Amino acid sequence: MKTQNETQHAYSHLTPDTVLDAIETLGFVTNGRLLALNSYENRVYQVGVEDGRPLVAKFYRPARWSNAAILEEHGFTQALALAEIPVIAPLVDKAAKTLHEHQGFRFSIYPNCGGRWPELGDPDKLSWIGRFIGRIHAFGAVETFKHRPSVDIDTYGWQAFDYLMSTNYIATELHEAYSSIVKQVLRQVEACFALVPDIKYLRIHADCHPGNILWTDDGPHFVDFDDTRMGPAVQDLWMLLSGDRQEMTEQLADVLEGYTEFFDFNPVELHLLEALRTLRMIHYSAWLARRWNDPSFPINFPWFESVRYWEEQILSLKEQSALMDEGPLIWR
Repeated sequence: MKTQNETQHAYSHLTPDTVLDAIETLGFVTNGRLLALNSYENRVYQVGVEDGRPLVAKFYRPARWSNAAILEEHGFTQALALAEIPVIAPLVDKAAKTLHEHQGFRFSIYPNCGGRWPELGDPDKLSWIGRFIGRIHAFGAVETFKHRPSVDIDTYGWQAFDYLMSTNYIATELHEAYSSIVKQVLRQVEACFALVPDIKYLRIHADCHPGNILWTDDGPHFVDFDDTRMGPAVQDLWMLLSGDRQEMTEQLADVLEGYTEFFDFNPVELHLLEALRTLRMIHYSAWLARRWNDPSFPINFPWFESVRYWEEQILSLKEQSALMDEGPLIWR
């Protein structure tokens, strides 16, 4: 497989004709209609086909995942779909394959399923979402991933921090302040994890933010398992919570009301909630830095190199430090 340096600009070769040709190698007849969907890590397109609903084609970022890791994701979502859990799984071709290759690009095809972001202020909808996450976790606890990593402090925290420190994206005058606060909060994160000595790691979505939960008249369905990995259950719950402490406590109760109908939740994991939010913040900045040579990133994230962005990061991490000192939410 090519190295990252050799593939940083690979998407410049993914032309509309290449996308359409790739779809037609699978036997579909396209009608020339192509719409780029909102995705930065990979490239995702809605593709019109003759005599049928449009398809969604996902072209994987070169060198990010091994074929085995991608197929492990596919197998997980297919098994969830067979269990009648509303996830969007890749389509299977006549040779029973879900992962394809065309002109050096690996890709998969999905059914086109629309929807809107869920209303997280609605207790019934939160409970409904919680029921399906509980079912995903109950299924995810049966086996483990062999080719995909885990949500952990080293990968999301220290490795991300070390990478950022090796770049010149952080404003010079803020470099020391950012370094200091990250070291401080990562020590706090380690302390939070130490309070949960027997964390149960299971196969989870791992990126379960509202944008990856689409709502229709039939309820929610879960999309984009590209980042699925082993992790604690609370990783799939905390991104559904927002607002002040009281609001998040109420939202948590609504989510867990549905969740616990299908899977037990260990309340000790609530010690990890703000720690995981902190890790995601550091990981996100490192992700932007790692992808900055992709021409689409400076266009879509022009504020990343600004002094203001890093000032806001320092302030937000200080707020996270205070939140981790407050203690966990209470599940009543």
